[in-house]
Amino acid sequence: MNDSAALLDRLRRIVGAANLLVDPDLVAPYLEEPRGLFRGRALAIVRPASTAEVSAVVAACAAARVAIVPQGGNTGLVGGQTPDASGRELVLSLTRLNRIREVDADADAMIVEAGVTLAEAQAAAERADRMFPLSLASEGTATIGGNLSSNAGGVAVIAYGNARDLTLGIEVVLADGRVANLLSKLRKDNTGYDLKDLFIGAEGTLGVVTAASLKLFARPRARATAFAGLADPERALSLLKLARERFGQQVTSFEIMPRIGMEFVLAYDPSARDPLADAHPWYALVEISAQNDAGLDDALTALLGDALERGLIADAALAASLEQRAAFWRLRESMSDAQKPQGGSIKHDVSAPVGQVPAFIAEATAAVAAFMPAARVVAFGHLGDGNIHFNVSQPIGADKEAYLDQWSAMNEVVHAVVARHSGSISAEHGIGALKRDLLKTVKDPVALDLMRALKTALDPHGLLNPGKVL
Repeated sequence: MNDSAALLDRLRRIVGAANLLVDPDLVAPYLEEPRGLFRGRALAIVRPASTAEVSAVVAACAAARVAIVPQGGNTGLVGGQTPDASGRELVLSLTRLNRIREVDADADAMIVEAGVTLAEAQAAAERADRMFPLSLASEGTATIGGNLSSNAGGVAVIAYGNARDLTLGIEVVLADGRVANLLSKLRKDNTGYDLKDLFIGAEGTLGVVTAASLKLFARPRARATAFAGLADPERALSLLKLARERFGQQVTSFEIMPRIGMEFVLAYDPSARDPLADAHPWYALVEISAQNDAGLDDALTALLGDALERGLIADAALAASLEQRAAFWRLRESMSDAQKPQGGSIKHDVSAPVGQVPAFIAEATAAVAAFMPAARVVAFGHLGDGNIHFNVSQPIGADKEAYLDQWSAMNEVVHAVVARHSGSISAEHGIGALKRDLLKTVKDPVALDLMRALKTALDPHGLLNPGKVL
């Protein structure tokens, strides 16, 4: 029996024959990320069902010097969950670690395993009359382990923060198979280094997160949601400032979208409807939440009236029902998928200081026009936290593959503007394989040295998600 066969036999004994996948048809769904930019090969797919099984699998791979690629719901967009082309790496799927271990309403915390989907975590919190506020378009498939590994953001960061801010503790399997129990429901625990933050956002390169203790919040009793048309991102920023002056932390989402993105969605989804009578260059989706529903719609209506008088908006619609609120959100959440029928799209998940976002969008749009005049910029996203998805769709009629060959060149154009605004090349999607080489050009050299030192200390043989991040 060769070394690979011996390892597979050992893994089969750990997880059971049904959970060690080697058949090409069964393995295939784990090998490619959603955009199709990365596709690899794997020695096998192993699907443990407990932390003990993850520990045993990792220890076995460490002894055999076989690399592991942790994978959750396979919704990542930078290739962080995809094996390389060698066929020697093992994909460690965590979807069977799917238990809600505890929901503690008094502590406003819950402990869930890494394979629990974000939607399932949200539902568990709601059953306890609480809310877990992390929210993404892919929440029905994305898992908590993946969310923490990429430090996911989403549409509620303006009020609640990203995944790191929502995590009290984690359980993590180290590169040698040992389990570090860093789970805690405590809001105050001043006992040395906060180790959990080393692993959140590390994309599985330092350890395998198997469970997490997550913060819960009081479930809002009321929401008011508005869809406003306006002339430009500068006015959207002024509307955001006005909303925060009026409502403070009750502003739980503030998204912006360009008209071209709306047109893509309306063409893509036959059920989509334009909420406003006339077309506008830009739109803002504003949501406020409260524990008391008394007058919330009236308060948002008053805000919109003030904004109209000040010339910040040209028109607006207030959601009059849950169905209308959902329709507003579908327009925003469909914006990425709606770009697919338009051909190739070169993506940029970037951020800038909130006050500089309008200038960034204007300068980056002009830079793209100078580089490729017929390219179509679709810049949308989370104005409230400075995160813009600056996507560039191919010119009409262009060859898709030839266009996508310009990915790196287009990145250089956009990221140069990001740098001028002291922004980030990765706001919420992570680094993965897609931005690994780019990271070296933008990260402080001393910070990179620290990252490499941590990698060497925690994964000396480089077996955890090799080729990702660093």
